[in-house]
Amino acid sequence: MRLILLVLLCLLIGNELLADELEFDVVVYGGTSASVIAAVQVKKMGKSVVIVSPDQNLGGLSSGGLGWTDTGNKAVIGGLSRDFYHRIWKEYDKPNTWKWQKQGDFLGKGQGTPAVDGERKTMWVFEPRVAEKVFEDYITEFEIPVFFDEWLDRENGVKKIDDRIASITTLSGNRYYGKMFLDTTYEGDLLATAGVDYHVGREANSIYGETWNGIQTGVDHHKHHFQVLDRSVSPYVVPGDPKSGVLARISSDPPGEKGSGDHRVQAYCFRMCLTDHPDNRIPFKEPEGYDPSQYELLVRCFEAGWGLEVFNKFDPIPNRKTDTNNHGPFSFDNIGYNWDYPEASYERRREIIREHETYQKGLLYFIATDSRVPEDVQAEMNRWGLPKDEFTENGGWSHQLYVREARRMIGEFVMTENELRKVKPTPGSVGMGSYTIDSHNVQRHINENGQVQNEGDIGISTRGPYEIAYKALVPKREECTNLLVPVCVSSSHIAFGSIRMEPVFMILGQSAGTAAAMAIDAGISVQEVPYEKLKERLLSEGQILHYDGPVAGGKGALPSSFEGVVIDEEVADLQGSWKTSNANNPFVGFNYQHDNNRAKGECSASFSTKLKAGGKYSVRVAYPKNKNRASNIPVTISHAGGNETLILNQRELPSHEPFHEMGLFEFDAGATATVTISNEGTDGYVIIDAVQWEKID
Repeated sequence: MRLILLVLLCLLIGNELLADELEFDVVVYGGTSASVIAAVQVKKMGKSVVIVSPDQNLGGLSSGGLGWTDTGNKAVIGGLSRDFYHRIWKEYDKPNTWKWQKQGDFLGKGQGTPAVDGERKTMWVFEPRVAEKVFEDYITEFEIPVFFDEWLDRENGVKKIDDRIASITTLSGNRYYGKMFLDTTYEGDLLATAGVDYHVGREANSIYGETWNGIQTGVDHHKHHFQVLDRSVSPYVVPGDPKSGVLARISSDPPGEKGSGDHRVQAYCFRMCLTDHPDNRIPFKEPEGYDPSQYELLVRCFEAGWGLEVFNKFDPIPNRKTDTNNHGPFSFDNIGYNWDYPEASYERRREIIREHETYQKGLLYFIATDSRVPEDVQAEMNRWGLPKDEFTENGGWSHQLYVREARRMIGEFVMTENELRKVKPTPGSVGMGSYTIDSHNVQRHINENGQVQNEGDIGISTRGPYEIAYKALVPKREECTNLLVPVCVSSSHIAFGSIRMEPVFMILGQSAGTAAAMAIDAGISVQEVPYEKLKERLLSEGQILHYDGPVAGGKGALPSSFEGVVIDEEVADLQGSWKTSNANNPFVGFNYQHDNNRAKGECSASFSTKLKAGGKYSVRVAYPKNKNRASNIPVTISHAGGNETLILNQRELPSHEPFHEMGLFEFDAGATATVTISNEGTDGYVIIDAVQWEKID
């Protein structure tokens, strides 16, 4: 197929193929799934486009082993992203695609969805080679030139004139001119070289008013921690003896304070394609640099009760193959060995990738051969091997490390967990995500009890599909006006934990390509693209920009559905210990919180906002009534005349259900209005839900 692509290049640009300067309307830098989809959309809109790919294969993770798609709610996957999964379905509708398994024998399930949706003609699990064929078919069909193995010169490779990129230059010396540029890499190299602001690592929760962003010691959401074992595990060479030294793959540094930010990024791995078909299987071999001492911690996991759980993420894909992912306290994630990858030189990145490959191949070989591995686990592992017909140029091993997170742009708008969880509205949707907010472990450390522990694993529901803002794809106006970033989008670490799914990258790639073409047509910057026109075009292309499904099981109503200003308890300043619930209704948002009728005098919640207009406002407090509620809750309202404390009885029905009016108060324009609810001296459960300020004319 590579030869076909090169011939296509010759036909398209003739003698310029060997020239050192090329010019296109849009230059797409990257070889990911977003790269291909963005280029297709640009071409559909009548513009010339080129893909400048540092990779030697198209599709990134989607063709690199991640064949068990992280779909979330597939109802919000539209446009060319859905077309990709339709084309996958078409490939598997061909009898000759099924070489190692009968089509009717494949009973695989997808990630929260059927593997095959015959009614809608989509397929959500697939082999790497089939995905790569689909991406290459796009390139051939839309006659898109691709330059492979082209690495951006990260020192001097971006030429800017004022606030616009004029050209990019690769290490080969080729220079690519364009009117618009897209950075579709997993690393964000183009945006960084262009001088666009970005972040690496986890922000402190205080930066964006989040809960799940910073260091997460003591949290276990996915059972990838050592608490799943029958007993605790010592991190020391001689168990229980710190003087004996620390085992491999454990950091002796303190993990940091919970909720604070750090420079660390979540672990990477290769999403391995394995097979148990004897005629297609390459047995696991000892890799160069193999060191069995690197897996001593796994032996201790086995001794503490771990076993066949090793195979719990051998997810089935067609033709008796798997998409194999990390699972458990010690697995294929190479925790802590990737922190410098996002900013590293190309040479250093290659070292990191080789180290990950050695670690992962060594882990497979260790389980398959070491005498300390339980017999049943070893026997099961020896049924598997690398497939002869995948990644044939690389001995069956994937060409793409799973770079789960690297740089993240700080653009015109930053997506946070508050937008994903619908606590705050998202402006200007250009696509949707829905997958769980998901971070893999970030570090492996020694806890305060002298035991080994993993940290960073998070799995938080988005509570339904969420919208992604157009302004999260564009840099700040003063930094660059002709660059779009659909992969390393402007988002916090924890928000990116959901956005970072391959279907979403394709969705955002199409939207970015659309905006680039519209900006060229109008002769404007990417920041000036009129949203209503962009929205109209995206909808006409089949993109899903809004979801009208149920909210919180039909119990709650979004804050935006009420008049005036409504502040939900999730963004209030909470002091003390509050417990989340949605047992009673109605309520605002996705839940409310209560003090559990304990720690009286220690719990408070302050709801604050700046009111744009001065005047008289009705101030209301939301709660679902119940006979076990407190009848004497102090509510302090800060207004233009000072502070006033009133008593709220939550055993009674709210006057404006779900809100209860506390009174009418004057507020100055631009001043901060605050309502504080306390459990001081209360005689029952104290509920905090939301506060409303509605202007009274």
